[in-house]
Amino acid sequence: MSGSVLVTGAAGFIGSHVCEALLARGETVVGVDNFDPYYSAVEKRANLAGMQSLPRFSFREFDVQNVDGWAPVVAGVDRIVHLAALAGVRASVEQPLEYVAVNVGGTVRVLAAAVQAGVRQFVFASTSSVYGQAAEFPFREDLPADRPLAPYPATKRAAEMLAHAFHVAHGLNVSVLRFFSVYGPRGRPDMMPRLLAQSLLHGSSVSLFSGGQMWRDWTYVSDIVAGVLGALDTPRGYEIYNLGCGMPVLMADFVAQLERLAGRKANVRSIPAPASEVVRTGADITKAAAHFGYQPQVSVETGLKLFWEWIAAQ
Repeated sequence: MSGSVLVTGAAGFIGSHVCEALLARGETVVGVDNFDPYYSAVEKRANLAGMQSLPRFSFREFDVQNVDGWAPVVAGVDRIVHLAALAGVRASVEQPLEYVAVNVGGTVRVLAAAVQAGVRQFVFASTSSVYGQAAEFPFREDLPADRPLAPYPATKRAAEMLAHAFHVAHGLNVSVLRFFSVYGPRGRPDMMPRLLAQSLLHGSSVSLFSGGQMWRDWTYVSDIVAGVLGALDTPRGYEIYNLGCGMPVLMADFVAQLERLAGRKANVRSIPAPASEVVRTGADITKAAAHFGYQPQVSVETGLKLFWEWIAAQ
């Protein structure tokens, strides 16, 4: 019988959805999170509420930067999904040392624990931001990713390379997943969909870079989760995969769609895009489709409808 799955960042947006999907297919899941104050711990604890009573789910409040204490965390674990990180491009510009400590140093701790536990598959959440202002479009995994625009993608790229070093040195199977603009229920409050929703509900001002003349490959959370599970089930040495929808959307259109669902206008103000912002993102998902059948199921129209229904029910 296979062992359990460790999910770091289990109380977060994507982490809580991954835990639920693993439990739904009969896995035993160990979740860890340190409830970093980047946003409300109350919200993160609520993300876990529906799982806490399930017999196949256990949770530890634990920081991935810890030097000691890993042995009981990884006991019985044979696969790891490492989602814990400091997220956010703009915040990383102001706090680069913290981002290096968590996203690089913390990832090395998890990789070392994986080797010690003899895990058979390590899935690492990276970001489409590693591509920077890539000249070729859509983004393919074999494009250079050596010109990040902010500390956040720089730390994620560094962690990707460290994972490769652990693969070479220790034979660790690693799947690096570059997520593209994930949205949906439980989405982080600092991300555009939640900020827009707050504007639509309460009239708060929301900034829109370059008047919405930027493109993002918005990907619904259930499609991301399906990709995470597909990669988890497909150890192939060391591989990098894009997980996106493959259909970039103009930000102005994204705003207009959410406004139509709400039946009102958002309080939007256009501001210049900072140098840390990529003009457009778009995923070539051919490789993930070929290796583990990744195929997004949720269009932006459907995804935004589901997201707005969740927001309206809060």
